[in-house]
Amino acid sequence: MTDVRERAPRPVRLGPKSVAVLLLTGAVGVVAFGWPLLADAGSGLAHAKDAPWLFAALLPLLVAVVVATISESGMDAKAVAMLGVLAAVGAALRPLGAGTAGLEPMFFLMVLSGRVLGPGFGFVLGSVTMFASALLTGGVGPWMPFQMLSMGWFTMGAGLLPGADRLRGRAELAMLAVYGCVAAFAYGTVMNLQGWTIIGGLGSGISFVAGDPLHENLVRFLAYCAATSLGWDLGRAVLTVVLTLTLGPTLLKALRRATRRAAFDARAVFGEPEELGKEPGKHPGREPGGTAPGPP
Repeated sequence: MTDVRERAPRPVRLGPKSVAVLLLTGAVGVVAFGWPLLADAGSGLAHAKDAPWLFAALLPLLVAVVVATISESGMDAKAVAMLGVLAAVGAALRPLGAGTAGLEPMFFLMVLSGRVLGPGFGFVLGSVTMFASALLTGGVGPWMPFQMLSMGWFTMGAGLLPGADRLRGRAELAMLAVYGCVAAFAYGTVMNLQGWTIIGGLGSGISFVAGDPLHENLVRFLAYCAATSLGWDLGRAVLTVVLTLTLGPTLLKALRRATRRAAFDARAVFGEPEELGKEPGKHPGREPGGTAPGPP
């Protein structure tokens, strides 16, 4: 009996080139977010000035991730089309919460998409989605390249979770919900680091002081996060968990069905029938005995 079961889709694998480009992008992001913490008092801190340079560096790195992933995994135009569709859906979801109390429904879509499509694809998807949503909502500013990096890391992390080939059902949903909750707080914390270093006069206990020891500034930073954004991060985390647990099963099935039909990891093989495992001397359109099959 022929096994007609469909092969389970796998996330897009990372090759050496993709890993190298992602590490380079991550290093650029860490420096962009963290350099003010190590700067002295006379450095003239201003993320508004370095944001254009970060954006200029980020765009070719995103293109490099896409090119490296496509060249190593055999993806084609269908993968790029899916990237565009998911980015458009994510950009359309972001304004629905209008930023109220941190309710941003796009985060749960990024978690599930990163899980199904893999870390490299997820990083590009998160960054492109944030870029598209900024254009859609008029949220273009010095914070945009930092948001693109943060959302790229957020989505990539979902693709790095274990059990992508085997784990299914409630256990997978629970893992994705926990990740979405933790990553929602992490996203808010990382974005706070971008704004905190350029906002002064908030109070002696939570303001950034250029040139102070790193540990003292980190203590102030934690106090700043607790005082200004903890409620927003909590709302984002709760909504992500609720949507993941309620809509996650349906959306995961849809994404995996689309990935299976697109067959991102299938490679074309050319050759004679004998080379493809067919018996020589038999025409694929004829039945045994040499007669052509009759009408259905």
